[in-house]
Amino acid sequence: MPISLGLAASSYMLMLIAYKLSKYRYLHIPLMVTVLAIDLAMPFYLYQVGNWEQRLIDQEEIFSFLVWMHLGLIISVYVLFAAQIFTAVKFLRGGNADAREQHRLQGRAAIWIKALVVITGAILVK
Repeated sequence: MPISLGLAASSYMLMLIAYKLSKYRYLHIPLMVTVLAIDLAMPFYLYQVGNWEQRLIDQEEIFSFLVWMHLGLIISVYVLFAAQIFTAVKFLRGGNADAREQHRLQGRAAIWIKALVVITGAILVK
């Protein structure tokens, strides 16, 4: 198993653990910050270790639907993480009950979409 796939799967498992421990803010917040840091660093790591010009341009994988679907899912996860940060700050400052419910629903959506990111990434790994 490539290091990047193991790191992505580990990040997903950390996210699941953080979701289960959401009642314990002192654990939930650091775990989610770790997940965010890993997910933000992953593209830079992959750029450094991969031969992307050969794979995407020379082998014409840039035209693959799976590559674009993977990219769209990654962007969706980033957008959901940003929305979660916004709603978390909102309910931590003022105790807005709607923001808490939105944060929980966004977390569920992020879990499902990130699972698809890991699956499509595993399919793309060669």
